[in-house]
Amino acid sequence: MLTTSFETFPFPESTDKQKIDISTAAKELNELRETWLNPPEWTTTRTLEFPGATDGPWSRFVVDPDARGIGTVRCPRAEARDDDCAKKLAKSTLTNLYNERPAWLANAHAKLDAAVAQAYGFPVDLADEQILERLLALNQQRIMDEKSATKKQPRVSRAKTEEEFV
Repeated sequence: MLTTSFETFPFPESTDKQKIDISTAAKELNELRETWLNPPEWTTTRTLEFPGATDGPWSRFVVDPDARGIGTVRCPRAEARDDDCAKKLAKSTLTNLYNERPAWLANAHAKLDAAVAQAYGFPVDLADEQILERLLALNQQRIMDEKSATKKQPRVSRAKTEEEFV
């Protein structure tokens, strides 16, 4: 289901600058959330090490792979500094963050929403229903364009072999 949703989703045909703007806003939002979830004053970073393959789920953390692609996974992980910090961290959940919805979070989402809206050529202040209507219309237009393009392509026939004439 997830795969088919993304196969037909009408992503924007954005410029390189728009892609950078979206990426920058998304990265900023993620960093702000991560800092709220794991404040540096409550956490310390430890590195987990174990064997892993360059074609496995930990591939981005594999260092010094051998000829078979097996190396050492070095994965940084935030851990509580002490028991008191662990109790505080237990309350730092995305659910609690989004229930609080602090201004910095709303602003970061607004910045990302504006960058995505610009890539689509949509006004920034559209309601959710209007966004969905426009995405559906865009998807339907792209399907029609795709069908038109395939109809315009000439059919190519191959030469028949002698056996096919018999």
